[in-house]
Amino acid sequence: MLTFTSLGGAGTVTGSKHLLEHDGRRILVDCGLFQGLKNLRELNWAQLPVDPASIDAVVLTHAHLDHSGYLPSLVRDGFRGPIVCTAATRDVAELILKDSGHLQEKDAEYANRKGFSRHSPALPLYGVRDAERAMTFFSPVATHTPVDLPGGARLTFRRAGHILGAATAEIGWAGRRVVFSGDLGRYDDPVMVDPEPVPAADFVVVESTYGNRRHEPGDPTDLLGDVIERTARRGGSVIIPAFAIGRAQSLLYHLWRLKQAGRIGLVPVYLDSPMAIDATALLHAYRGDHRLPPAVCQAVCAVVTYTRDVEASKAIMTNPVPKVIISASGMATGGRVLHHLKALGPDRRNTVVISGFQAPGTRGRALADGARELKIHGQWIPVHAEVVDLPMLSAHADADEILRWLRGFRRAPRSTFIVHGEPAASDALRVRLGRELGWSASVPLQGQVFEL
Repeated sequence: MLTFTSLGGAGTVTGSKHLLEHDGRRILVDCGLFQGLKNLRELNWAQLPVDPASIDAVVLTHAHLDHSGYLPSLVRDGFRGPIVCTAATRDVAELILKDSGHLQEKDAEYANRKGFSRHSPALPLYGVRDAERAMTFFSPVATHTPVDLPGGARLTFRRAGHILGAATAEIGWAGRRVVFSGDLGRYDDPVMVDPEPVPAADFVVVESTYGNRRHEPGDPTDLLGDVIERTARRGGSVIIPAFAIGRAQSLLYHLWRLKQAGRIGLVPVYLDSPMAIDATALLHAYRGDHRLPPAVCQAVCAVVTYTRDVEASKAIMTNPVPKVIISASGMATGGRVLHHLKALGPDRRNTVVISGFQAPGTRGRALADGARELKIHGQWIPVHAEVVDLPMLSAHADADEILRWLRGFRRAPRSTFIVHGEPAASDALRVRLGRELGWSASVPLQGQVFEL
């Protein structure tokens, strides 16, 4: 008997962990950190419902932290199987996991030094060495090429758009074909490729991040240009919290177009995130994962000033010249962007641009919902800066685009499981699948077991 259980990413957009079990063997699809609300973040510290040592393999659809960030803990606690992913995902995951371990160590050290943690001492969930050890278990494979997994399963990756290396995962096991969407990208995105169709499946596990929303129409380049121009006219700077992988590189493309058009020629642009700088270099290594021709890729990567060291980052904040600062993290949960928000958020001349999905409980979500103060490093910081939400900059497929990908199946699956979404978004997608496609669909609860 083949069973399916969501150990994370059920009823929430974070912590994706989906378990397939057959004849005593286990395959985990994605292994992400919970982020956002405190009760979700606390789940990262809870014991996994299954023994990590009993998991035979992990299939990783892409490297974002909410899909990969628990891997160092999984390995530390006994997992010894392969972590199967695309080659680009392996390289991106190395950046993300090491950075995650580093930030957790630094955040714990800072909390202990400043004394604002309730825990004494504050400890990281894992550190850089844990991340480095996890990387030794990665086993990259090619897209479109079926590969064997432990226990007799067979895996095929197809490109999903979204970020470098992102893939959908088709797993054939015990006479069943189960397809996991991972995170689907946008269609007709100027940087990333379209999600590839999958011809058939018995069961589909699909994300629903934007399951109840459509991205607003409009050219994101023009809209971003409008924001930068009006902010510069009043002598302010634009701060963009951005995911270091994916969102930062797409923003560079839009800023390059604005520079080409002469709209923001005198406004300096800074990419203040060492991880984003390294990820941008990967655009050259994995040209098949994006649309940019070599010359355009080179020009896009050259449009900004790269800031690696802390002193240069501090100099950006003290420079009064109007500028654009792109800095991680994308939901303002940590990283250098917090220092920029502390320094520049209280000034009415400045603008904060929300450039992608913001999970509940994050500072980014609070800003998008109208918060006028943020708790950063134990202090409440007033936010008088203008806040602009540009959801069309998101790397996630909206509800119509998710339906477009699902229509690529030649026949209806036996059942569809809707995951990785807030409850309202997941249920809205369930209703649309029944109404428009006639598909049987359900929204799993965390820990709910389904026989396939």
